[in-house]
Amino acid sequence: MAKNKSNQSWLHDHINDPYVKMAQREGYRARAAFKLKEIDERDALIKPGQVIVDLGAAPGSWSQYLRERLKLPGGALSGQIIALDLLPMEPIAGVSFIQGDFREEAVLARLEEVVGAAGGGRCIDLVLSDMAPNLSGVAVADAARMMHLIELAMEFSQKYLKPTGALLVKAFHGSGYSQTVEAFKRQFVTVAARKPKASRDKSAETFILGRGLRHP
Repeated sequence: MAKNKSNQSWLHDHINDPYVKMAQREGYRARAAFKLKEIDERDALIKPGQVIVDLGAAPGSWSQYLRERLKLPGGALSGQIIALDLLPMEPIAGVSFIQGDFREEAVLARLEEVVGAAGGGRCIDLVLSDMAPNLSGVAVADAARMMHLIELAMEFSQKYLKPTGALLVKAFHGSGYSQTVEAFKRQFVTVAARKPKASRDKSAETFILGRGLRHP
């Protein structure tokens, strides 16, 4: 009974969510697009001509937003978007999609291969990670899984970001959060936490933004 009430409450909140309505109106696949939009408008992350990697991309709303931002005034796409997710994703014009688990060596090798084709070496301007593990409800285990995903994104960024590049990751307040922020401070010149309005108030979700590699 409690579970049914919880599901009904979530459904009610979802249907009446203004960001859900805006996503439907503007053609985005999920309300998450507005989280990235708000951070981008505040921090000026995305510009035409960039090479961007979107980790945890499905269903594709961040990639949709990226595509809009990389368009030139005439409508041509300037730049490259490489998206990756464990789940399948409906194609988006101009977006290279890789389906697989970012934690697996073979998938990471495929991503590195596509990145190499985009320019090789340190060619990436921005790495975005909306990845999150399937939550078990065991706080310590969930925090460890989340930290592992963030660490993988940081390792990838250290290897492929331009010296002036940026990494934006989803994180959860709680166990391991302060250690993640400290790890960011060791890797990036500037570090900031962002809690966009589109991120639900009762959610522990926040985003950590690192800019400029300390030791490229």
